[in-house]
Amino acid sequence: MINLKPEIMAIDIAAVQQFKGTLSGKADVVTKESENYEKSIKRWSAAAEKPAGIVVFPTTPEEVSKAVLFSVSQGLELAVVGGGHGTSGASSTDGGLCIDLSKMRDVTVNEKTKTITVEGGALWADVDNEAAKFGLAAVGGTVNHTGVGGLTLGGGYGYLTPEHGMVIDNLLEVEAVLADGSIVTASETNNPDLFWAARGAGIGFGVFTKFVYQGHDQKGPVWAGMLVFPREQLDPLIKIANEVILDQSGKSVILLGFGAPPPAFQPVVMVIVFYNGTEEQGKSYFKEIFALNPLVDQTSAIPYTGVNQMLNEAMFHGLRRTMKGSAFLAPLDTKFADGIFDDWLEFITKNPDAGATMVLWEFVPFKKILEVAQTATSFANRGAYGNIAFGPGWTKPENDTVCREWTRTMSTKTRNELEKKIAEGTDSTTKTSVGEYGNYDSLGATGQTVFGVNFPRLAELKKSYDPNNVFSKGPSLVV
Repeated sequence: MINLKPEIMAIDIAAVQQFKGTLSGKADVVTKESENYEKSIKRWSAAAEKPAGIVVFPTTPEEVSKAVLFSVSQGLELAVVGGGHGTSGASSTDGGLCIDLSKMRDVTVNEKTKTITVEGGALWADVDNEAAKFGLAAVGGTVNHTGVGGLTLGGGYGYLTPEHGMVIDNLLEVEAVLADGSIVTASETNNPDLFWAARGAGIGFGVFTKFVYQGHDQKGPVWAGMLVFPREQLDPLIKIANEVILDQSGKSVILLGFGAPPPAFQPVVMVIVFYNGTEEQGKSYFKEIFALNPLVDQTSAIPYTGVNQMLNEAMFHGLRRTMKGSAFLAPLDTKFADGIFDDWLEFITKNPDAGATMVLWEFVPFKKILEVAQTATSFANRGAYGNIAFGPGWTKPENDTVCREWTRTMSTKTRNELEKKIAEGTDSTTKTSVGEYGNYDSLGATGQTVFGVNFPRLAELKKSYDPNNVFSKGPSLVV
């Protein structure tokens, strides 16, 4: 293992200057003395920020390679940040070196092959907007200021998943900088072991500087938007959402959340509906939900580029946040969902500083997900279920512990319910799934927990690609 130095002061300042001299004028190296240091360590979650010793802003894979080798030579912990959305702190380092990819955000589209090539520091908004110029869309996430790299390397669910599968199922090729500084490409035919590992566990294998995705025709608008209901409508909403997740036509998604948004700050059920079709088709498909008389209706026909913006307002930067997920076997039991609502309401009532806490149920039809074998990629969360995310949001550091403990407690509760339902009977793929989405940060989770049946192969590949555990963030792959 490399010998990590806890403080940047342990590094020869001359070595830092020499390293800086090897980079182009467009790259940047930020230290604690730099004017923009505080900005360089900001993250989506203030609770995930750590005082890096050095922050490097490379502009090319070659400069990323130099940063990796410098970090190793100085014995520094290495972190990589793209969009900075993770709440586990994996994109931050206390005294180490952070590679910030935000100067590498180019997106190019091959109109003939409908492929989309994306640099590692891009956000999903960059991808959505460029692809739309060519009448295309990529399977992406549900918040467009999320980084492309983190979402992709952890799996990736989105509004187009019912029709086209997960983000990693539409990934054709990657470029990565490995622990020894080498720059390699990987695909099904070139470095296939690395490509397999990248699709689910990529954070443990390198700095990924390029992604090539298969794009899909998306020329017309879609119908989508937010609806708000009182708690009393939760049971019928769950029943409708269950119908959606079990409908495998590939056109619809429901996201159902518990929150107390401004200006009233009252507990409500928030529902995002999505239909990949016309407004007339969408309203017809979701007619049962409108029969429940929503308090707020923000649905309309919008360009696909607007879909991944719908959660942006709720997922704003600056709060202290944590997140942990589990899953629910479809159909979701209404009594169990009622109990989770009660747990959430009790938590925000007892902890008013955490009033921005949300619970999000993702009713994403899973037929396309299950068409790929559990062992075809390193991602091991393929199942006949939807994800659930517990996301506390608070302002005071003294509430860090109580918020994180509540998140773990709720995740354990939902996981126990999932395991009980699976034991009652389900398909063979779901029986081998882990029931935990790694991109929801997996607080305290081991590599075995997150990667399940794929962990042994990952552990062997880790020995080959990164024997000194240079890329140590995320669930451990070291045995």
